[in-house]
Amino acid sequence: MSMFVGFPEAALDFYEGLGSDNSKTYWTEHRHLYDQCVQAPMKELAAALEPTFGPLKLFRPYRDVRFSKDKAPYKTHAALAREQDGQDGQALYLQLGADGMMLAGGMYMATTDQARRLRGSIAEDLPGTSLAKLLRRLERQGFTVGGENLKRVPKQYAQAPRQELLTLKTLTASQQHPPTPWMHEPEALEVIVTAWKQLAPLNDWLHRHVGVPRPTRDA
Repeated sequence: MSMFVGFPEAALDFYEGLGSDNSKTYWTEHRHLYDQCVQAPMKELAAALEPTFGPLKLFRPYRDVRFSKDKAPYKTHAALAREQDGQDGQALYLQLGADGMMLAGGMYMATTDQARRLRGSIAEDLPGTSLAKLLRRLERQGFTVGGENLKRVPKQYAQAPRQELLTLKTLTASQQHPPTPWMHEPEALEVIVTAWKQLAPLNDWLHRHVGVPRPTRDA
C-alpha cells in the first residue's frame, strides 16, 4: 500500500523561500525541509505511481549553470517524470513549486525527422482528424495544448486542413493547479493518476504516428 498522503504545506513554503533567496545559505539552512517535505513524498509518490505508469525519475534539485547566464544554483521546483520511452513521445511529467502543481504529457523534445512526421500525420485525414478530436477533449478536461512552433506553415501544407496545428515541432498538454488543499491530502494521488490517464490517448497517438528518431540523409 502507498505511503503517499500528499505534499506537506511546508514543501510549497520551502520553494517560496528559495524563490526569494536562491543561495547556498538558504539551501543549507532549509535542507531538512527539502529532504522531509519534498524529496521523501516525491519518492513515495513515485512508488505509488510505478505499478500503473512504470518507473519514474526524480530530477536533481541542482541547476546546471555551466552555460547559463543565470547562476542561481537551485531549481525552484521539484519534478518527477516518466521519460519518453525510446524518445517516442510518451513522456509524463509532474512539477511542484510555490505556484502549485503542473501535470503534463506528450512530446516535449523532438528531432527534425520526428517533427516532420508530426506535421505529416496532422495533414493526413484520419490521423489528423483523430488528433484534433483528442486535443479538443483534453482542452475540455482542463489541459492547455501547446508546443514549440515554426514561424509559418511549411509550403507543402499550405492547403492542408488543421492549419493551426501545422507549425508544431513538439506537442504537449498540461494542467496547472494553483496551491490547493487537496495537494496536501491523499486525494493528490487520485488527481495525478486521473490526469496522466487522460493524457494516454495523446501519448498513444504520438507513439503510433511519430515514433522514435530515425536516421535521415540530411540529419
